[in-house]
Amino acid sequence: MPEVFGDLNPPPRLLMGPGPINVDPRVLRAMSMPMLGQFDPVFTGYMNEVMALSRQVWRTENHWSLLVDGTARAAIEAILVSLIEPGDRVLVPVSGRFGQLLCEIAERAGGDVRVIETEWGTVFSPDRVEEALRRDRPKLVAAVHGDTSSTMAQPLDEIGPLCRRYGALLFVDATATLGGMALPVDEWQIDAAASGLQKCLSGPSGSAPITFNERAVEALRPRHHIERGIRPEGMAEAEGAQIRSNYFDLPMLMGYWSEMRLNHHTEATTMLYGARECFRIALQEGLDARFARHALVGRALVAGLRAMGLEIFGDIDNKMVNVTGIVIPDGVDGDRVIRAMLDDFSIEIGTSFGPLRGRIWRIGTMAYNCRKDAVLTTLAAFEATLRQCGYCAPPGAGIDAALAVFREPDAG
Repeated sequence: MPEVFGDLNPPPRLLMGPGPINVDPRVLRAMSMPMLGQFDPVFTGYMNEVMALSRQVWRTENHWSLLVDGTARAAIEAILVSLIEPGDRVLVPVSGRFGQLLCEIAERAGGDVRVIETEWGTVFSPDRVEEALRRDRPKLVAAVHGDTSSTMAQPLDEIGPLCRRYGALLFVDATATLGGMALPVDEWQIDAAASGLQKCLSGPSGSAPITFNERAVEALRPRHHIERGIRPEGMAEAEGAQIRSNYFDLPMLMGYWSEMRLNHHTEATTMLYGARECFRIALQEGLDARFARHALVGRALVAGLRAMGLEIFGDIDNKMVNVTGIVIPDGVDGDRVIRAMLDDFSIEIGTSFGPLRGRIWRIGTMAYNCRKDAVLTTLAAFEATLRQCGYCAPPGAGIDAALAVFREPDAG
């Protein structure tokens, strides 16, 4: 007899880790809409709407602002494997796990990867990046905006102009920041960027927004090969090296998202519906108001944790507003706390990776979960859990301190 499982019935969780977070119910409702064929004019109209909405979220005039079907890593890989030809020099500033990921993908694409490193919990100064640009003269700089592994946000406003000065393209991984922290792509002179839906956009993982400008298109154009079988008659072959991935071939994706609608893959219909709603909700709230909400809730969380006698990890002046690292006190079993938060309160928090594994906890306050009640609930549960695990914070101090932040006159 075949094995038949029961209905899906996952327990209700409050996802307060570094991502994913709880999906906004409006996004889930949008994803329940009926299927359409990928060339139905109504559906291609939705594709155009996604492009228009995402441009506004990215704060860019880039025509090429679209989706890659896959997780945020798929978007990163699509950009890097398409822009990097074997032997191209790539500079990666590494301050956490996800900088290391960019190195990994760039190396697999055949790039000559040059790395500068800083301690996890710190960021790079513009001078440090300029020194590496001057020395290595890369074709591409690949940087992470908010690295959730270290909870740091790399300042980028001076990096884009530096890349232009030294003739390099700038790619930014904004997986954990798009929709939660300012990322004005055009103003900061970012040439290409990638993100995901599952953090500050309150969507599910599985569709990944990207944007890239004409400087990137110029680098891609020589590699614009079109599949046999769909190549328009009379169209000449490109002269550049073929991109090593078919699925993540950006020029072919451009053909699919253009008015030509050259078939590349079957678009993930429900994910496109979800992405459209994620963007719409962010713009309806207003980006500046959304960034202010993330900053306020992040400040309240930090105030509450400090009132409990806990140490915030890393360079506080450059921490992400939407992910907070907490140093695990001596004598406390960090994994036990994480398990107890989940088992007793159905709240998910996380630890980190590599050198920070077991040294810090990470709590996220993003998008739909970036709310006063979610933070207060998490702080109350965290205090109770810590007490059960041998660390006694001043009773109620965390809640009181967070409430005080929310009640400040300029808290909105």
